[in-house]
Amino acid sequence: MTTPFRLESRRALVTGGASGIGEATCHALTAAGAAVIIADIDRARAEALSRELPGSSVLVLDVTNEQDVSAAAAGIAQLDILVNNAGIGLVGGIEETATDDFRRLMQVNVEGVFFVTKAFLPQILASSGSIVNVASVAGQVGIKRRFAYCTTKGAAIAITRQLAVEYAGRIRVNCVCPGTVDTPFVEAYLEKFHKHEKDKVRLELAARQPIGRIGRPDEVAHAILYICSAEAGFMTGSAVTIDGGWTAM
Repeated sequence: MTTPFRLESRRALVTGGASGIGEATCHALTAAGAAVIIADIDRARAEALSRELPGSSVLVLDVTNEQDVSAAAAGIAQLDILVNNAGIGLVGGIEETATDDFRRLMQVNVEGVFFVTKAFLPQILASSGSIVNVASVAGQVGIKRRFAYCTTKGAAIAITRQLAVEYAGRIRVNCVCPGTVDTPFVEAYLEKFHKHEKDKVRLELAARQPIGRIGRPDEVAHAILYICSAEAGFMTGSAVTIDGGWTAM
């Protein structure tokens, strides 16, 4: 019997790879045998993580800068796995959402996926590889006061499905849709909007998911590992929900 979900001889790039779900994904893919490129705007954090991961390397990358993304892709000859994880959030309904803030979310969460995927597509096609986009349950259901975030994550799911159909049989393209996960992303939200009631709001975040807790980054990362592996060879165009039962309600 061979060990399942192995990625020896595979090279993976994870955007937003230095923290949260991205960091956990870098750990999971490395443990499975892949050589991981940690792509992030935070050089110090990426380099610190790279020191923990054998065979890894660091790529300082702003996914919203098309020229920088194209230049980075030109310097990487082989790529088997691309994980589009970099993203930002925003709290507010449509009436509260400033145009500049909306555009910024579109730049990072949608244009970033477009720029990175387009730039690295030749390598992924050459390796018959796999793309995984990190979307959200916010792209599947409406969430109050998350107008811009829901919009961008819905777009990430649509991008996934279109690419899966466009390149069916040549590459696989899937996405994961996490619920609330215990990451610096969520911690920053609590610090900004609920600084004096963090514990209370953290309990509320846990309670809205039937399982009764928020998720862990490694739980999402191991789903990404499966999707990237040969065992998921029949899987493309899927939006995998990992949300403690939130969207089942």
